[in-house]
Amino acid sequence: METENISLEINARGLACPMPIFKAKKGLQTVEIGQVVEVICTDPGSLADFKAFTNTTGHELLLSEHNGSDYRFLLRRTK
Repeated sequence: METENISLEINARGLACPMPIFKAKKGLQTVEIGQVVEVICTDPGSLADFKAFTNTTGHELLLSEHNGSDYRFLLRRTK
């Protein structure tokens, strides 16, 4: 996904659960339906957390990747 498609970038590096999810939820509330939020964090538990978050809320998890100490997620607001 190209970076110009990202409407909001959230840096949650160094934050432990549940803060990356909390920041993502707040960020999704600020963008329009269909827009994409990028979250970068360092919490290894975030892989499972973001999958559960999107399953529960109905938002779309477009990307989930791990690179070094960073975990990157792209979420599309659906409602």
